[in-house]
Amino acid sequence: MRIFWSQQFNAILVSFLLMAFSTTSFAKNTIEGLRIWPSPSTTRLVFDLSDTPKYTYFTLKNPQRLVIDIENTPKTFNFSKITNDSKLVKKVRYSKAKKPGAVRVVIELNKTLEKNIFALPPTAPYGDRLVIDLNDPESAAPQIVLNAKSTTDRDIVIVIDAGHGGEDPGSIGPSGSYEKNVTLGIAKRLETLINQEKGMKAVMTRTGDYYISPNKRPQLARKNKADMFVSIHADAFTTPQPNGASVWVLSMKRANTELGRWMERTERHSELLGGAAEIIQDTANERYLAQALLDMSMDHSLTTSYDVSRDMIKHLKKVTKLHKKTPQAASLAVLTSPDIPSILVETGFISNPKEEKNLNWSKYRQKLAQSVFNGLKQHFKGSPPDGSLWAKWKQENRTHRVRSGESLSLLAQRYNVQISSLKKANNLNTNMVRIGQVLTIPST
Repeated sequence: MRIFWSQQFNAILVSFLLMAFSTTSFAKNTIEGLRIWPSPSTTRLVFDLSDTPKYTYFTLKNPQRLVIDIENTPKTFNFSKITNDSKLVKKVRYSKAKKPGAVRVVIELNKTLEKNIFALPPTAPYGDRLVIDLNDPESAAPQIVLNAKSTTDRDIVIVIDAGHGGEDPGSIGPSGSYEKNVTLGIAKRLETLINQEKGMKAVMTRTGDYYISPNKRPQLARKNKADMFVSIHADAFTTPQPNGASVWVLSMKRANTELGRWMERTERHSELLGGAAEIIQDTANERYLAQALLDMSMDHSLTTSYDVSRDMIKHLKKVTKLHKKTPQAASLAVLTSPDIPSILVETGFISNPKEEKNLNWSKYRQKLAQSVFNGLKQHFKGSPPDGSLWAKWKQENRTHRVRSGESLSLLAQRYNVQISSLKKANNLNTNMVRIGQVLTIPST
């Protein structure tokens, strides 16, 4: 009888110890931080954790809330000290957890949002993370709409993509510089140069320090009817020796793969074919017509991308060493648009101490932005897109009758041409012009 009681006591003791062990020893995870990365239409919340999270979640309405339960985690982190500039997230707070030893986090939302929740393993400079991506489907990127009056003099649209951002720092230099900051600095300078040029317009994929998925970046270019997609990056290697800039284009193999995916998704033909999609039905015979039109679109885009890359390399080598002297083709995450001319510019190696220092220098960023702009301008001056103002200028045999107060330099600025080009087109030996004189305005 005593033996049976002893066995029973031991079983109860073991059960008690297991329960205690499960609520204390297993409570090993800790919320070490929270970072909120807002953008115009999305917000990413990143919970920094000491270990891999085990979590569940659900949503509540009236008001909108996202509730996350993280197992084996104490309620020790203070959310009130976190800066929140998001228009989508009202507040992050705790609530009573369902299980002992767990923590319940409530994210109060300002409206109904699309949600994506996932864990990320440690990647320098971060440890384990729980990521919540919130997207406002009603807040689409602004689109450029062409009306009847603007079809012959529209702007050339350049979509500028500053690589990485937010939770994704990109490569990190030996002095701790983040690629995401370098790329945004160069991209903003390029944006200014483009918007100052009559007949050109810049659209940024990101304007601040927030994350945008690589696949969404080309989609923004398509929504904005881009004539060119330029992605700005800074290279890195495992050793500090490599240096220099390079320009990359979409490989033919990747282009054909992406084109095949588009062909399989017939509902997206209209995005590539425009008005032609209205007369092409999804029949076996007319599918070949769609394939032919898409092939032509891809050929034009790849040719344009390569031509722009060559022009850009000519200007980049004036301000920096080249890592590759010819355009390089690769299967890169942001170069997935077979229908839009796209290039990726590696502005230098952030892993090289000297180039890292240069890339953090404002004047050097300006020089890089100017060289990228000069490459774009050189290409589109020679091959302006149909319907653009630059195409109209090129087709017209322009003349101008000199009026009182006008000078050669003023006219050169007004028509966006060099004074030397004006003088050559009109056989002028001096900068003097007279009132009533008719000048021929060259296209470049």
